[in-house]
Amino acid sequence: MFALSRSAASASRAARPVTVDLRDGDAVRSAVRISRPEVVYHLAALSSVGRSWEQPVRTMDENTLTAVNMLEAIRHEAPAARVVWVSSCEVYGPPTALPIPESATIAPASPYAVSKAGAEMLAQVYADSFGLDVVRARPFSHSGPGQPPTFLLSSLTRQAAEGRLTGVQRLVVVTGNPDTRRDFTDVRDMVRAYRGLAASGASGVFNIGSGRSVSSAEQVRLLGELVAPLMIQHEIDPARVRLHEIMDLRGDHSRLTATTGWEPEIALRRTMADTLAWWEERLAAGR
Repeated sequence: MFALSRSAASASRAARPVTVDLRDGDAVRSAVRISRPEVVYHLAALSSVGRSWEQPVRTMDENTLTAVNMLEAIRHEAPAARVVWVSSCEVYGPPTALPIPESATIAPASPYAVSKAGAEMLAQVYADSFGLDVVRARPFSHSGPGQPPTFLLSSLTRQAAEGRLTGVQRLVVVTGNPDTRRDFTDVRDMVRAYRGLAASGASGVFNIGSGRSVSSAEQVRLLGELVAPLMIQHEIDPARVRLHEIMDLRGDHSRLTATTGWEPEIALRRTMADTLAWWEERLAAGR
């Protein structure tokens, strides 16, 4: 197993790390040629919705370029490989009904979402034009140990870990809009879904999510239960409130379940507790 990334340090311990910049088409082709994959999981992207508004040109450029470079490499060097192309629930935009089915019209509402929609459409074009074996996944929000703090659950647990390590009497937790709701799945369940899709032989689009959504405020309350008796003070940072926020995103995973038997198994409480413990261990080691 090979893990391609810009930094070998970000690769899984179970995989052989290969340092490659996916913006370099020749380097990507060489890496695919050497690794000779039977299955390709393509997840590489600049993945922050918020940062895509701050860096729209970079987001569009990198996410599109890395997608076409990978597809060209697979086309020429591993045309028989099974490809799990990981898109995003953000391609749906503001939902007209919840939970969102795969048949919903896509209406991306951020530079990140547009870049993911374009890359997903390009993957299907390559499948149709060159016979590539592609299945497209649309994951909803997911989190777990190891996630950077640019994402909400990881940000919350890092703030809590820092507060507990420094011995604060009251923990101030900062978020953006407290009412936005997202469908959270543990990253370990998400990986099971990707592997299930790889093994299924199915094509088309599959949502991956729990089918339930939770608000930012509810996540803060859950964090309070995990760190009790430490008291939490929830503060809203206007700078973190997005102008074009989608208020609720949750997906219908019935097609995935019917095809692979997948169901989410890990509760949000455990995801948050495990991520909190990961941050505490990491921050303590760096003191």
